[in-house]
Amino acid sequence: MTKYDFDVLYIGAGHGTFDGAIPLAARGVKVGVVEFAEIGGTCPNRGCNPKIALDDPVVVQRQQEALTGHKQAPIDWSAAVAHKHDVIKDLPDMIEGFITSHGIQVLGGRGHLFDEHTVHVNGVAYTAEKIVIATGLRPHRLDVPGTELAHDSEEFMNLPVMPKSLVVVGAGYVGMEFATMANAAGADVTVIMRHDRALRQFPAKYVEFVVADLKARGVKFVTNAEVAEFKRTSEGVTVETDLGSFDAEWVLDATGRVPNVQNMGLEEIGVEFNERGIVVNDHLQTSVPSIYASGDVIDKTQPRLTPTAVFESTYLMHQFAGDTTDAIDYPVIPHTTFTSPRIAAVGVTLDDALANPDLYDVAEHDISQDWYRQVKNEKGFNAIIKNKDGLLVGAVEVSDRAEDVINTLSPVIELKLDAAQLERIITIFPAIANDSFGQI
Repeated sequence: MTKYDFDVLYIGAGHGTFDGAIPLAARGVKVGVVEFAEIGGTCPNRGCNPKIALDDPVVVQRQQEALTGHKQAPIDWSAAVAHKHDVIKDLPDMIEGFITSHGIQVLGGRGHLFDEHTVHVNGVAYTAEKIVIATGLRPHRLDVPGTELAHDSEEFMNLPVMPKSLVVVGAGYVGMEFATMANAAGADVTVIMRHDRALRQFPAKYVEFVVADLKARGVKFVTNAEVAEFKRTSEGVTVETDLGSFDAEWVLDATGRVPNVQNMGLEEIGVEFNERGIVVNDHLQTSVPSIYASGDVIDKTQPRLTPTAVFESTYLMHQFAGDTTDAIDYPVIPHTTFTSPRIAAVGVTLDDALANPDLYDVAEHDISQDWYRQVKNEKGFNAIIKNKDGLLVGAVEVSDRAEDVINTLSPVIELKLDAAQLERIITIFPAIANDSFGQI
């Protein structure tokens, strides 16, 4: 029998790794983790955690406006960034402590695949029976002259002072969320879009509610524009497009994220990948049988979100520990944009439901007519989607608390709870869960 250094060796130390690697090691499996940057990966260091720390002052600002009926002063961006640093600074050490306390060896450096069982790290070869690639995504950069003058999401979240003017290129999750924050901090914001719709993952009516709010706050949107060049000026940067020039002190390139698959030996050993990521089968196994992938680096249709990576990492743990030989069976995965107001959705989409009235029934609600939402002067609307058997199969909401509503409804969809079972669920009253169940 071949003797390997590790039973399982992970490349990358984010949620696609540690949520499964830790319980796997706790069961006696010899595990190693390769990481060249901060332990924890994107989410705690450059993504979800710092983003929500910066968003919370915006939420408070909006709540004050809703309750008082008066526009509030810009948020203190410098104080928010300082608080963000305090919130996340200890996370890498904390996560590494969890990892190493279970006997997992952390190998600092970049992992390069040498063969189907060997990874080189800083020139040293380490072998493993199974290898898991969990290298995630990185910000995409526009391939135009002057691209070095634009900045990415991590640089935005580390800005010590909010610029007076900002151009955001892109209107997906990152672009819209950070445009919201910059506007709330007092910046003059222009969003340049390649298409005519922002946040295309959500229904147009719901997105327009968010866009209209931002426009009312002074954010300018330029649609169907192609960026040709970034030029340095005495006062900042000019963004040249086919629809004209746009000046700002600072430019955010929010044109998406791309998988980290380059320069790690995938081609040499035959691991199949494309521009969307690493190709896997229904067991998260790559084209090389001993090599698997987990998290955002996978080419998949499921949302590239932290909870998805956690689910995949945990699935691999059960597979490697011998608990299951079944294919991965994804649950319904809710998703949201942390704009103000939010949009959140789960399950069958509103567009699909409306296009198939023979399969689904749709009930839309104006939440401003709900007494509980009137307590905080909330505005927005939602759609509850049922199949012809009366089971909840989808939902979408735009509101200040949309993510809480969709989190409440997701288990109903996943567990296929019928009316009799729902009657047995008693929630705290008054609360958003009670309000949400009342609409099913």
